[in-house]
Amino acid sequence: MIPIKVTDHSVSQEEFVLEYNSDFELYKTSPIPENISKYYESDTYISHTDSKQSLLDKLYQIVKRGALKNKEKLVSGLTEVNNKSILDIGSGTGSFLEVLNKNGWHSIGIEPNEKARDLSREKNAISVESSKEIQNYTFDVITMWHVLEHVEDLDHQFSEFKRLLNPEGSICIAVPNYKSYDAVFYKSFWAAYDVPRHIWHFSETAIQKISEGYGFDLVIKKPMWFDSFYVSLLSEKYKKGKINYLTAFSVGLLSNLKAIINGQFSSKIYILKRNNQNKAI
Repeated sequence: MIPIKVTDHSVSQEEFVLEYNSDFELYKTSPIPENISKYYESDTYISHTDSKQSLLDKLYQIVKRGALKNKEKLVSGLTEVNNKSILDIGSGTGSFLEVLNKNGWHSIGIEPNEKARDLSREKNAISVESSKEIQNYTFDVITMWHVLEHVEDLDHQFSEFKRLLNPEGSICIAVPNYKSYDAVFYKSFWAAYDVPRHIWHFSETAIQKISEGYGFDLVIKKPMWFDSFYVSLLSEKYKKGKINYLTAFSVGLLSNLKAIINGQFSSKIYILKRNNQNKAI
C-alpha cells in the first residue's frame, strides 16, 4: 500500500509518513523523533490533564467517567482470585487506578509523565515512572488503554508482559483501528493517527500476529463504542479548523453501524492470554 502523509495537527504541525508492513497489516510512523517527549508538551494533551475548560474537554470527561466503570467491570471478569492485582501501563492522571482501588483491586500504574503522576498521587493511586521500579511484582491483569501505539520497542514491551503477568493472567489492550469507517472517511485528518505520538497503527490482524509471535493468544475482542464519536469530533477540527458536531456525530454513528457488520470499530479492546507454544519472533 502507498505510504500515507499525515500532519501532527495538535502540537508541532510537522509532517510524518505512515509506512505499511503488508505481512502484519500494520503502519509505522516515520521518522520517529529522537526527542519525542517534546511532542507531548501541550496543555491540550488530554491524557495528561483533568482539564474541563473547553466543551470538547467536558464531553471527554463525561464519557470517561462511564468508560472507567465499564473498564473495571471488564477486567473484573478476567480473574476470579480474591486478592486481585492489576498493572495499568500508561495510567495518565490515575482515574482508572482510583476506580480500581475503590473496587478492591491492588493496583499500580506506570506513567512516564511527571505531571500526570502527581495528579495520580492526589487520588491516592500508586504511580511509578517505569517498569524498572516494580521488579518483584506480578499481576493478574495488565491493561494498556490506548498506550501500545505509543511504545517504540514492542519487543521490550512484550518481554515485560511475560515478566509481569501471572501464568493464568490476562492482558487487556485497547488501540485505534485504521480500518474503521471514520479512519477511511477522514483519511490523513483522522485524529487517531496522532503522529508522532502514535508510532504504530494497528489492525486486528496486526495485534493477533504480533501477540502470537510472543507467545500470547487473542481470546476476546470488544468494541469501544464512544471512540468513533470523540475521534470524529477531533478529526472535524483538524480538517476544517472548527468542529461540526452534526457531521462528527453522523460519521461516528455510521462508523459504529458499519462495524456491527464488519467488525471494524474505531477502537477495539483485545484480551490476550499466554499460549502453550511459547513461540518467539
